[in-house]
Amino acid sequence: MAILGLANQTLTTTSLMPFVEQFSDSIPADVTQYVRELFERNLMRNRLLAAQLEEAIGSLNQVGVTPILLKGAAMLALAPRTKSATKLMADLDIAVSPDETQTAADALSRIGYQLHAEATPGGQKWYTDWKRSRDVGMIDLHGGLPGPAYFYRDMGDTSRYCELVTVGSGSAYVPTAAFHVLIITIHDQFQDYDYWLGNIDLRHLLDLRDLIQSSDGFDWDLLRSLTPDALARNALETQLISLFSLLGVDIPDELRARWIPRLQHLRRVYQARIPMLRTAFLPLAVLDYSNYRQGVAASQRQADSHRIDKATPARATSRLVTLSRRQHYGKV
Repeated sequence: MAILGLANQTLTTTSLMPFVEQFSDSIPADVTQYVRELFERNLMRNRLLAAQLEEAIGSLNQVGVTPILLKGAAMLALAPRTKSATKLMADLDIAVSPDETQTAADALSRIGYQLHAEATPGGQKWYTDWKRSRDVGMIDLHGGLPGPAYFYRDMGDTSRYCELVTVGSGSAYVPTAAFHVLIITIHDQFQDYDYWLGNIDLRHLLDLRDLIQSSDGFDWDLLRSLTPDALARNALETQLISLFSLLGVDIPDELRARWIPRLQHLRRVYQARIPMLRTAFLPLAVLDYSNYRQGVAASQRQADSHRIDKATPARATSRLVTLSRRQHYGKV
């Protein structure tokens, strides 16, 4: 029951379906029934999400926009329907270029979507959430890729690292496996603050496992080349060490050998077991403070030089302390 409780907490219950099928004789009948019921319901929901995604992509294509599908939306576009049912998705993440945001928003409005939420004006990232009463999930429309733009600064046209795929009657870009691993890592580790807080998003860790173990093989050289600096490398290797240690994923030795990522992985494991350590371990952020100041922070200061910098160490520390005391949805 502890496994089921953890799965419910991390939104990974449907991923237990392969184990239920393989070991049904050893699993209590009520647990088997519960997992099967969730799986079947999620299969139906994901079919509706897939139809919703196809319609949205078609609408965007009609106005000359070819979006990049992120996270669950990308996997939904590629995976067989029964395979995708092992993944619970809250919404559909779609990215367009900054100069296409208004065109894309208007296209969604024309097919009945209403604005539900949007980013704070003048913030680092532009995004809007769109809803329709008949749908099973919202569309998150992003004006760029997740996390600080600094991490993508040297890539140029990011569609170079994507594949153009057919989705229904339309087309969209899907990140290559290596690029998608980096995107999900930046999203979790920096947009969601997981690297600083020591959180593990188990649902996304399973996504990373599936991307790395894809039948087409995995391009480790591309992943290395896309990782822009020491901070991103530490965050990425922390994820890779967790994949190796917790899920048995085959990771190259050199990507799980350095001491800072190994220490950060141990921190995450201990915090997951003993949540009261979360605030006590926050000082480990100082290990990457110099990397952060020289990279992300310097880039943001330069971009926002006309503003008063409110991201002082005291303010940042206070925010991390506050976040460390919260229960984060889907994370341990």
